[in-house]
Amino acid sequence: MGALSGKVVLVTGGGNGIGRDCALIAAAEGAKVVVNDLGGGLKGEDEGSAGPAEQVAQEIRAAGGEAVSNSDSVTDLDAVYGMVEQAKKEFGGLHAVINPAGILRDVMFHKMTEAEWDAVIAVHMRGSFNVARATIELFREQNDGAYMFFTSTSGLLGNIGQANYGAAKMGIAGLSRIIAMEGARNNVRSNCLAPVAWTRMTQSVPVKDEAAAARRAVMAEKIRADQPARFSVAMVTPAAAHVSGQIFGASGENIILYSQPRPIETVTKEEGWTVQSILSEAVPKMEPKFTPLSRPPLASQGGDAAPAKAG
Repeated sequence: MGALSGKVVLVTGGGNGIGRDCALIAAAEGAKVVVNDLGGGLKGEDEGSAGPAEQVAQEIRAAGGEAVSNSDSVTDLDAVYGMVEQAKKEFGGLHAVINPAGILRDVMFHKMTEAEWDAVIAVHMRGSFNVARATIELFREQNDGAYMFFTSTSGLLGNIGQANYGAAKMGIAGLSRIIAMEGARNNVRSNCLAPVAWTRMTQSVPVKDEAAAARRAVMAEKIRADQPARFSVAMVTPAAAHVSGQIFGASGENIILYSQPRPIETVTKEEGWTVQSILSEAVPKMEPKFTPLSRPPLASQGGDAAPAKAG
């Protein structure tokens, strides 16, 4: 009996990278899997192909599991409703969604076009809305449902050249938190993961020097897609039903729990603030606790400084 025996799981972006490993591991744990992947390029520029999703589904079936493929886009709400109906028709229901589907359009913000912004927001932010909206009523009605959304340190910590991606990923963290709060009474739980893994997304980050190339070589060996995938699968099992509303990270064999924004300093002036007193009193008092613009040291990110991107 696997940890997901009797459960049906939808995995988006399941044809490559972390999504592929999520689908394979979920199936190995007994789940019946709907493998969704548009089959497009990393930047979402291709028309797409049913090939990647079907290849993963075939691999699951060859190993004795149950899986079907779907090549629709998560940016289309009606298409996501279709994925839910496909799960019901093929397997009799749906119990969890793992949603690493994503694209990149990396560029410095002052050079970013509206199209580059919209494309990334559509897949990551709108896509996360779509998979949640198409499933939330089912999950609430059956008092059983789990989401694993994908955030990123590009949003949580910041990353130059990824304003579109980082903004979407921070939005996903907020979406996941509120779904968890609203769903608690109906046993609907939601968490999100900021992964670091050697995928085609990570490979797309430019190598600027020999040191970066050396770090990339280490990543290929030690920071694999199956590691965050295994954690993602674990969090949608019934055994993790008490875990909800959290932001996790996974980098190699490091599993990380991220803090979430909470007030750290409050300054009060009973007679009211003026522009001058804000500048002379409030700001200096808070300034020692300001968050620096630099990313945290490597150790606090699980030993790797590369952007944390889903596969």
